[in-house]
Amino acid sequence: MLKGRTIGVIGTGNMGRALVGGLINSGSSVPQDIVCSDVREKKLASIKEEFGVGTRDSNVQVAKESEIIIFAVKPQIMAPVLRGTEACLDMSRTIISIAAGVPLAAMESCLGKELRVIRVMPNVPALVMEGASAIAAGKNALPEDLALAQAILNSVGKSVVVEEGLLDAVTGLSGSGPAYIFLIIDALSDAGVKMGLSREDALFLSAHTVLGAAKLLLETEEHPGKLKDSVTSPGGTAIAGLHTLESGGLRTTLINAVEAATIRSKELGEIMMKNFS
Repeated sequence: MLKGRTIGVIGTGNMGRALVGGLINSGSSVPQDIVCSDVREKKLASIKEEFGVGTRDSNVQVAKESEIIIFAVKPQIMAPVLRGTEACLDMSRTIISIAAGVPLAAMESCLGKELRVIRVMPNVPALVMEGASAIAAGKNALPEDLALAQAILNSVGKSVVVEEGLLDAVTGLSGSGPAYIFLIIDALSDAGVKMGLSREDALFLSAHTVLGAAKLLLETEEHPGKLKDSVTSPGGTAIAGLHTLESGGLRTTLINAVEAATIRSKELGEIMMKNFS
């Protein structure tokens, strides 16, 4: 689907770089079909050396050459970057934004013209090809645009299509979720050290326990409650640990964390709207 289509990536920070790497390493695209721009010359030189993609001195040049344009820039500068490429943006191109918190309406109204815009909320594990992304379509986006966006995001993990109104919840869950998991792994590691394990062994076991549990859940497609029960024997160690977790309110705390992050995402979206007015 992506072969033969020119893809422009404006911004080659962590996520932009992850997308370029995913497209090439998965075979979804080839280096000669990808062009990148960035204000940091060292970043451009590095991505060209590693992946063999084309680089350009200006965002305008990237937008002019590309059928699919990915804006992988910080939300605070999305408005001026969009306006700077205005002359090249029209209904003949698929525009994909990964600028967190920037609503579709803001991007669609920013330039005062009809555009085929897709908004994406990826997460950090995309850097290791295990991203969990959500995609929402703008009012002028075609089914083909959604399919192209999914093909791009699936090159660095998995993706789902949702209504834009749910992207704040996605941000609170999968967007911010890696931070919650890192905290859990860190805490499990501390517990292992407390019980006598070396820091290295405790961290290794904690991380692989989380990885293995997630893989088992995805591959068996069993409900997590059923898998939990399969580990829990009468009067055993797991039920003793689970009782302590429930007593400490782990389940409620995680629900509250996702809710708080979702509310904050909505607040930031409202702030971002002002940058486009």
